[in-house]
Amino acid sequence: MREWTFGLALAALAATAAPVLAADADAIYFGGTILTIDKKAPTAGAVAVKGGLITAVGDQEAVTAAEKGADTEMVDLRGKTLIPGFVDAHSHMAGVGLQAVSANLLPPPDGPVTSIADLQKAMREFIATSPKPKAYGVAIGLNYDDSQLAEKRHPTREELDAVSTDIPIVIVHQSGHLAVMNTKALEKAGITADTPNPPGGVIRREADGKTPNGVLEEMAHLANTPKLLPKFTPAQAMELVEAAQNIYVANGFTTAQEGRASPGLIAMLRGAAAAQALVIDVVAYADLAASSDHLEGADSFEDTVDMSEAPQPGVAQPSNDPTKIVVSRDYVDHFRVGGVKLTFDGSPQGKTAWFTKPYYVPPEGQKADYVGYPAFPKPGEAQSWVDMAYRNNWQVMIHANGDAAIDEVIKTVGQAQKTYGGGDRRTVLIHGQYLRADQIPELKKLGIIPALYPMHTFYWGDWHRQSVAGPQRAAFISPTGAVLAAGMIFTIHSDAPVTFPNSMRILDSAVNRTTRSGFVLGPDQRIAPAVALEAMTLWPAYQHFEDKTKGSLEVGKAADLVILSDNPLAVPPAKIKDIKVIETIKAGKTVYLAPPPAQPASPPPPST
Repeated sequence: MREWTFGLALAALAATAAPVLAADADAIYFGGTILTIDKKAPTAGAVAVKGGLITAVGDQEAVTAAEKGADTEMVDLRGKTLIPGFVDAHSHMAGVGLQAVSANLLPPPDGPVTSIADLQKAMREFIATSPKPKAYGVAIGLNYDDSQLAEKRHPTREELDAVSTDIPIVIVHQSGHLAVMNTKALEKAGITADTPNPPGGVIRREADGKTPNGVLEEMAHLANTPKLLPKFTPAQAMELVEAAQNIYVANGFTTAQEGRASPGLIAMLRGAAAAQALVIDVVAYADLAASSDHLEGADSFEDTVDMSEAPQPGVAQPSNDPTKIVVSRDYVDHFRVGGVKLTFDGSPQGKTAWFTKPYYVPPEGQKADYVGYPAFPKPGEAQSWVDMAYRNNWQVMIHANGDAAIDEVIKTVGQAQKTYGGGDRRTVLIHGQYLRADQIPELKKLGIIPALYPMHTFYWGDWHRQSVAGPQRAAFISPTGAVLAAGMIFTIHSDAPVTFPNSMRILDSAVNRTTRSGFVLGPDQRIAPAVALEAMTLWPAYQHFEDKTKGSLEVGKAADLVILSDNPLAVPPAKIKDIKVIETIKAGKTVYLAPPPAQPASPPPPST
């Protein structure tokens, strides 16, 4: 029996009483595969859109009869595939913007750097050809990866000094949790032989045990690298936001995330929104623990964040106070602050994540029993931050990669729920790469949503097996299969700019779990393409409290759509990564259209 949508049913009932005028949709999409991500009706023949909302989904003939008017645009998909817009489960939009104006130090397939000599060459060329180092007063390189360098180590300050001693140079590790500075940059940041390691961070030293060698881990990097960044002018800030947004829409995202936002970043994004520069939704999560380092004129973060009546939906009130952050469920000009972010440990590929068992190969200078370290080493410190979030009813996202850090998440969230109650808080575990099987039921009991990171299976899967955790533990990283089997929803993400927000690579990694070398890492943790699509659309919409308005093609939801070159459910799994985003549509309006494929050159005329 044919299933009618609510809108079509009304039209049919009205037609039995008297002739009615057509609904006059703005557009009707038909002529291809339509995947709704709606279990009640997984596919459809057509989708009608009006005023930025979906007005009908169903059989092509019925939708056309009910919705087509004189001015309706009939969009023939010509065999392509229509799906809901991708919802970004976790990334860093500002970092993606910064990536667009920095030297690309990525290894293949995303960049050119496979050795320290390549890195030095890339930085020299960037300084010589880009106006950014002069404009910013610092040369920034992003996303070098020691695991992919021929030397299998981090560069040093002396190797960056060989590039330049005249301008500060800072290069950031692909994890985002480490950086390297040249001597000029260390001086500007105020780091000397007498500077102690900060809590939750390490300043790596030379052979004398005192002189900084340029490598900064965790809080040593996170507290000092921002000192070198310029105070962006409004025009520069807008350039970063627009550069980032262009990357997201080209990959089919209609909702993006700033997953660890300082008050300055929130002010920047709020300014872009007020200037009508955002064409997709951007949800930010304020960096809770780092707030005291970034806020002025406030005694604590609680003085600058206002969320009365949460977790009920609130109305965001624009504020003239640039330090005031309003946490809300409602967008103003495509922007809102959705909650707060905490970081419990570091990066497994950078070997700063906090484990219960030692690293397979400890990092340079560490003993065989090295297990990484927590971001909050003081007893009770992590609990105090989680309690603050729960006390104020802020949704909290917690970064935890190592299983020891995930134990801390379970303990602190469990205690906070005992003190302040559970309810529908949708607390999120970010990454959860070394989530153990015995921890999964604990997450389910506490209602914690795992935002998992199977992109690691491609980018660092071999490194995880051979150096980070060994073959057995590495096979269970980002265990999407086990979480699904436990009856839980989960989301998958890029963590951009750690990796590009390449939607098809995200999908591919979860479905195939194939490493750079072609090894399948944890075949039992692979998921079906349909599940992976849900983990990139409807489930992240749920994670953001937006599943009633986004994430699937249903009547009344936003007309956030993506047209793909091929059907991810029909192509061979190995070909998923080759699917192209053809068009991205936000609230019924096209915000990205792929350029037409280059036409082959005409052959020369035959010689006479």
